[in-house]
Amino acid sequence: MPDSANPLGPALLDAISRELTLFLDTQETTTSQVVTGELLELARTFTDGGKRLRPAFCYWGHVAAAGHPQDPTGLLRASASLDLLHVSALVHDDIIDASDTRRGIPAAHHQFAAHHVAHHGRGDADTFGSAAAILLGDLLLMWSVELFEDSDLDPGRMSRARTLLSTMRTEVVCGQYLDVGASFGVTDVTDLEAEMEVARRILEYKTARYSVLRPLQVGAALGGGDDRLEAVLAEIGSLVGRAFQLRDDVLGVFGDPHVTGKPAGDDLREGKRTVLVLTALQRADAAQRSALDDALGNLAMSDGQLQAARAAIGATGALAEAERIIADDVDRAVATLRATSMTDEGRTALIRLAQLSGQRDH
Repeated sequence: MPDSANPLGPALLDAISRELTLFLDTQETTTSQVVTGELLELARTFTDGGKRLRPAFCYWGHVAAAGHPQDPTGLLRASASLDLLHVSALVHDDIIDASDTRRGIPAAHHQFAAHHVAHHGRGDADTFGSAAAILLGDLLLMWSVELFEDSDLDPGRMSRARTLLSTMRTEVVCGQYLDVGASFGVTDVTDLEAEMEVARRILEYKTARYSVLRPLQVGAALGGGDDRLEAVLAEIGSLVGRAFQLRDDVLGVFGDPHVTGKPAGDDLREGKRTVLVLTALQRADAAQRSALDDALGNLAMSDGQLQAARAAIGATGALAEAERIIADDVDRAVATLRATSMTDEGRTALIRLAQLSGQRDH
């Protein structure tokens, strides 16, 4: 049984991995009748590992409402389906962001391009790689729905959870579209303050609701949680989700590539105007602004330009501000969890998950 004191420990992670492996095993017969094995092989590759944060929030949201189920199989399947959804989004994100790596290995579109080269394919290898990766992402999205529906839990509770999950899918795609629009400057903003408001909306819908708030609510709905608990979990999820994304923003600039699995300063190279970066731009003097402008969106950014941009973000106080918000959001979420009526195991697990969301290094 998963341990509430270690809510992302081996007991839960291994159980989620086992359900994903079993599900993908069932897809082998169908896929092998149509294509050779690389599609399913890469599905296995990119669902192997990861933080499993969304399945964890789903599982422990259920425990908060109703405790551990006597037979956890259905809940584990429903929780694991959120990881298939997430990997689908990651595969598509890597194409959108032109990312070279994911979790320390070549991104899916690069692996498909390499497959094209190895088989002396016709046409452009990169074009094939992107097309194949889009299809892999689509397949994982469809499989996430199938695995959730295969959880075979109480029909009434499934109905409520299904509604929340549908909303979650819509929110994350709209949040991602807003993020793309912001990156390309088509959001009709005229100044940094307006741009910051867009960035905060992206943070809420692309990350906070998708990564924490909705998985919590889905799990609680599967456990028969009432409207009061759902509302409190929304408040907690927004706080923890913001802390999670702000930590991601910090890691995207200052993270160790050997730990994050992505190149150093990748967010700067990709030109991501995150809350962290926009805070720095709002506060920067001319020299600091120049250092940031030299790095943002510069695919050929040098180590010197990266270090200068990092120094500017630190000197403006933007990094310290992000750390302050992360700590404050986690503290507020923990205080709310302590004051809310739920199972003791659920409270213990969710407090620890909130803390881990703000403290992680990858």
